[in-house]
Amino acid sequence: MTNNLPAGWLSSSNPTVLFEDNHIGRMKREIFEADEAQLDAILAEYGMAPGEVPPVEWSKPGSYIQMMTRRQLIEERRKNDIILIPIGCTENHGLHLPSATDTLFVSQIIEGVRRYTAKKGYPVALTLPPLNYGAHPYHHYGMPGTAPVREDIVRETLIDMMLGLWNDGFRKQILINNHGHLWMLESVIKQFQKRYQLPGIFRVMDWHRAVRESFYTNDRGGDYGSNFVHAEEAETSLALYLFPDMVEMDLAVNTKGKGYLPDGHFDTSVDPYHRPSKWSEGEGHFGIELFATPEGVVGNAADAEAWKAKRPLAAILRYLTILIDDIRAVFPPGTVPPVEEVTLRTAEEMEPYLREPQSEGWKPVYALPRIGQSNIY
Repeated sequence: MTNNLPAGWLSSSNPTVLFEDNHIGRMKREIFEADEAQLDAILAEYGMAPGEVPPVEWSKPGSYIQMMTRRQLIEERRKNDIILIPIGCTENHGLHLPSATDTLFVSQIIEGVRRYTAKKGYPVALTLPPLNYGAHPYHHYGMPGTAPVREDIVRETLIDMMLGLWNDGFRKQILINNHGHLWMLESVIKQFQKRYQLPGIFRVMDWHRAVRESFYTNDRGGDYGSNFVHAEEAETSLALYLFPDMVEMDLAVNTKGKGYLPDGHFDTSVDPYHRPSKWSEGEGHFGIELFATPEGVVGNAADAEAWKAKRPLAAILRYLTILIDDIRAVFPPGTVPPVEEVTLRTAEEMEPYLREPQSEGWKPVYALPRIGQSNIY
């Protein structure tokens, strides 16, 4: 299967799908080729075996940092100072799904990662969503059940939240997104660092893009009859697996959006075709949601089945575990990237701010002078 391939690449059971020959690519190929029993075994490791997925843990004691005692938080951070930040929204997902669908997905995924890392002795930290209301692309506006917040407000809220978490010793922050405002989240990371110049690991990812191969359609060796778009086969399958009690499948419908240009210019939600533009890189070439798909569904929701969610869930759980382990291996708890290589500050200037919070000689980050900006917070 690997003959005549460029160096550094691996083929899969479907010759049109290639994976990088590194630890992440090999994991993704393993998941792509896994049978259902193998997927079930992986999901069970994260407390997400079929029919045994616990409800969302927003109020569970000890699950999120806001739901643990100060003592527990400090003890756990000293073992693992990486924090996962779930990003969702309030958005119409059709008559058959709740408007918190995106927030539920990403929360339950990171809760599974926490359960796994806790069993290994280094529980990753989770923080409750700073907003259940996100920014939105233009074509969502006007849709009942969707509540857009101005993106500057969402961005500033997230930047302030990141600064507070950094001040408390969580200096490796991963924003895990499940909603169509990635451009805004990328700006959060850039503006945070331009404004404060702090050593740490700061990343945002669309989790479904991170494991896009697991959402491939049948013609490419995948489990789906249609591409991931919105509230359709893929998202409804995920909902049936993760929170079936909140799904009314008798109301699920199949729809098709209204586009004005031929296919080939804009990709779908997980960029499976590598087309010239992401779906978010334009407006006006298709009808807005309120008029084109007033059902709140873009795609074939009626084709959803819970088993189809297993592969992408197994892939993202495994990938986030690799990410956490890789960060910890390079920067163990309490350490950060070299100050003078990732910022314009000096190691001497940063020394008191990088100490254990509230230890002798520690200074809060809010006292740190900004570079070339007002010091008003």
